[in-house]
Amino acid sequence: MIGPWMQRHRRSILVLLALLALGGAAMALRLPVALFPDISFPRIVVSVDAGDRPIDRMVTEITFPLEQSLRAVPDVRGIRSTTSRGAAELSVNFAWGSDMVSALLQVQSAVNQVLPQLPPGVRFSARRMDPTVFPMLGLALTSDSRDLVSLRDFAYYQLRPLLSSVTGVARVEVLGGRQAEYQVVVDPARLQALGLSFSDVTQALSASNVVGAVGRLEDHYKLYLLLSDTRLHSLADLRRTIVKSGPDGVVQLDDIAAIRLAERPEWTRVTANGHDAVLVNILQQRGANTVAIAHAIQARLADFKGHTPPDIRIKPYYDQSELVTAAAVSVRDAIAIGALLAAIILLAFLRNLRITLVIVLVLPGVIAATVLLLQVFHLSFNIMTLGGLAAAVGLIVDDAVVMLEHIMRRLSERAEPPPQHGPVLAAALEMTRPLAGSSLATVIVFLPLAFLGGVTGGFFKSLALTMAASLVISFFVALLAVPLLADILMQKNDIRRLEMAGPVMRRLQRTYGRIMGRLLRRPALALLILFGLGLLGYLAYTRVGSGFMPRMDEGGFVLDYKAPPGTSLSETDRLLRQVEDIIRRLPEVDSYSRRTGLQLGGGLTEANQGDFFIHLKPTPRRSIDVIMADLRRRVEQEVPGLRIETAQLMEDLIGDLTAVPQPIEIKLFGDDGAQLRALAPQVATRIGRVPGVVEVFNGITIAGDAVDIRVDRVKAALEGLDPDFVTRQLQEQLAGTVASQIQMGEKLVGVRVWAPGNLRDQVDALSHLRIRAADGHYVTLRRLVHIRISEGQAQVVRENLKQMVAVTGRIEGRDLGSTIRDVRAALRDLPLPPGVYLEYGGLYQQQQQSFHDLLMVFVSAVLLAGVLLLFLYERFAVVLAILLTTLTSLVGVFLGLWITGTELNISAMMGLTMIVGIVTEVAVFYFAETGTRSDARSLIRAGQLRMRPIFMTTIIAMLALLPLALGLGVGAAMQTPLAISIIAGLALAVPLVLLLMPPLYLLLDRSARKP
Repeated sequence: MIGPWMQRHRRSILVLLALLALGGAAMALRLPVALFPDISFPRIVVSVDAGDRPIDRMVTEITFPLEQSLRAVPDVRGIRSTTSRGAAELSVNFAWGSDMVSALLQVQSAVNQVLPQLPPGVRFSARRMDPTVFPMLGLALTSDSRDLVSLRDFAYYQLRPLLSSVTGVARVEVLGGRQAEYQVVVDPARLQALGLSFSDVTQALSASNVVGAVGRLEDHYKLYLLLSDTRLHSLADLRRTIVKSGPDGVVQLDDIAAIRLAERPEWTRVTANGHDAVLVNILQQRGANTVAIAHAIQARLADFKGHTPPDIRIKPYYDQSELVTAAAVSVRDAIAIGALLAAIILLAFLRNLRITLVIVLVLPGVIAATVLLLQVFHLSFNIMTLGGLAAAVGLIVDDAVVMLEHIMRRLSERAEPPPQHGPVLAAALEMTRPLAGSSLATVIVFLPLAFLGGVTGGFFKSLALTMAASLVISFFVALLAVPLLADILMQKNDIRRLEMAGPVMRRLQRTYGRIMGRLLRRPALALLILFGLGLLGYLAYTRVGSGFMPRMDEGGFVLDYKAPPGTSLSETDRLLRQVEDIIRRLPEVDSYSRRTGLQLGGGLTEANQGDFFIHLKPTPRRSIDVIMADLRRRVEQEVPGLRIETAQLMEDLIGDLTAVPQPIEIKLFGDDGAQLRALAPQVATRIGRVPGVVEVFNGITIAGDAVDIRVDRVKAALEGLDPDFVTRQLQEQLAGTVASQIQMGEKLVGVRVWAPGNLRDQVDALSHLRIRAADGHYVTLRRLVHIRISEGQAQVVRENLKQMVAVTGRIEGRDLGSTIRDVRAALRDLPLPPGVYLEYGGLYQQQQQSFHDLLMVFVSAVLLAGVLLLFLYERFAVVLAILLTTLTSLVGVFLGLWITGTELNISAMMGLTMIVGIVTEVAVFYFAETGTRSDARSLIRAGQLRMRPIFMTTIIAMLALLPLALGLGVGAAMQTPLAISIIAGLALAVPLVLLLMPPLYLLLDRSARKP
């Protein structure tokens, strides 16, 4: 029935498939392009600002109540809090798959419920953690002649509005630079002589700079708005501000203070390529097109070049679209290479140009149609979907090759040239059931991935869905389009020249028949071979290292740094200038940017810490791991005392998003913080001796020292003062008070009132500050307070309401699994005090969870393949023979990983699972030739007939995966372990299917051995 129907509707079928391909090609231009799949990371961060409270009070008064409230939010899996002086950060982790929009609202509601119980003045913010909280494009602005105030003004008031209007941009952040500020430096002696206080000056400035509506007036048929405008407009207006008046005249501001236009106090610093700089970070909206945004911003900057001052240089210091574009180019090249190799192999085996042309037409058509399904599933072009398309090239071609080979063989077996149309479609229909079964065997292994969670599911679901979609389309194209195309392109002369096989293949078939004859006479040899391969596979498995995510060269990396606690901004800057000099000496460095007191994502940190982003030149050059190790060694040698950590951006980003930034994390739990802080250095020392463990941190973060000013209540009371009144006056003189703002163009410039620098720049000078009592007399600070320097307090980290110190480290030159084994061995005899216990976290914990989940996926895939085979054949002997062969082919996977030195990571585990479907597909095609017969002769005949298509499809699949296996092109390294696993598994699967599976089947099926 289907044959005549296909013949009648051959034009409409081909036109429909062509339209699908054209639609997919058009959709490819509109599909969003991003670095990562659109993953909803189940983490919300709550940041709390509580002034300058000591850490112990912060924990008791703020952190603990917030933890209790947040723990009650539905679907919360864990809470980790970090408390420092005056600030706290709570990381709330939810179950994967949670509705994070609803979760954010519930978290905000939980904090708002407990907020009235917290001390006054506590502020908080809550944000979801996903890849869009980090910039997709960063611009560095530098100038040799312009000051940092005007440089920041240009970035903030010119570039920020210009770039914010680009479609897909969520936010534009400006980091670095300086902000203008009027500073009123009051002379305390003059202030005292006139009987004034700092608050009097502040109040006078505030009252002299007012604009407001005072009413309305109707006159001469018009309605007027009455405004009282006493605004200050310039430095001269400030100086003439009246502070005091009386019978003796007036006191103007410049009588008691020095007034100047200066810069607002800043405790951050930003540089780029050795120059002070302003950084502009562009953050994209969820689901936006990264490449389109980058191109639009470049176009905006080019159009705006005429309005950009010539002394301002604008250069990207990070461009995520470069990595995405390079990955897309790699996929394009992989598809082109795959199509070319498939055509060459098909031509070599079938020796017919017209039939080879079918493959050339089918492959891009299937890829294009797959893009349509990506749009239907709301996926984007990203590093995983593009990798899935590249990895699927060989599998897409397989179905078409098998169909073409079968058609050609059937036609060549006819004694007379067949009439047109009928025999081609008839031969194609013979393959419908085997083709459907084999395609289902490959697709069905992806079904368990739908239930996979965590980072593994977030990343590899997109890859699996892309490959499954392409294979489904490939099946329908092979079933409908390939026979029709072959029918149209083939001529009678082509069929007349066809042979069953060439001379080389005929020799292989004869040799195969002799070998199989001996094996089938002694099928028990198959068990011995199975045992030997099992031992070899176990040996290879024990030699293969394990990891988590595949490592790839992203062309840039992050260097986090931290100076000793309490190091000033100027001293930290001096140390970092030395680091910048080291960076500039590295020949591979293209550009770099540095943030001090800030982070790449814009978060605020202490003035003694921050990060670099270092962008490297394109290849050829040293590998990025070698460059990072070289830089680490140089910094440790030349800048002692500076603690650094290096990580590629994607590793750093995923670590921040999942709150597990380090591969090694030993978490010490206990109730006594001092006890934990005493134990942590011992743990750090032990794991630091493990080979390959670098950048060890004992987990103890000390805040900078504090100048502790303690008010003597008795002495203050004798002067008519109370501690709060003294504290307010100290804040007015030391931190200053922004009394008002003056408009300058489109910006508002603050007016800060404070004491002279010589009274607030040194600890010894603080005692000379003058405090005004309520009755107007002045007293020096040393008569009221005790001043001492107190050591900085350690940050308090809590996980799930339990105090914890996390000792961390990174790995260099080793795999994660063996390193953790050595770390465990190093800590095995560590004496732990009563009540203290340790756990292993970090990426190792993520790896273990991912491996457990992928093992369940693998077992499910095997079971689903078994059920499918039982449905196809209803014979347990066939099912068991195929499954044993499939599982034995995994020996090839471990051998391939061992020989190439590739880690067993989640990408390799995906390849391991896919091998189950691919080898099952090959086995299904083999048993398609045996029919209902199960004697030795029919098994040998099936192998001889299926040898050519098995060789063709296997060689094509292996060669199509070769660019990924070799890591050719940017982004290919993410799929390299997967490609190596499939290639190695297929290399062993071919002899197993042809030589080992038939005797296994004879052993399992007693009826097959009857005469």
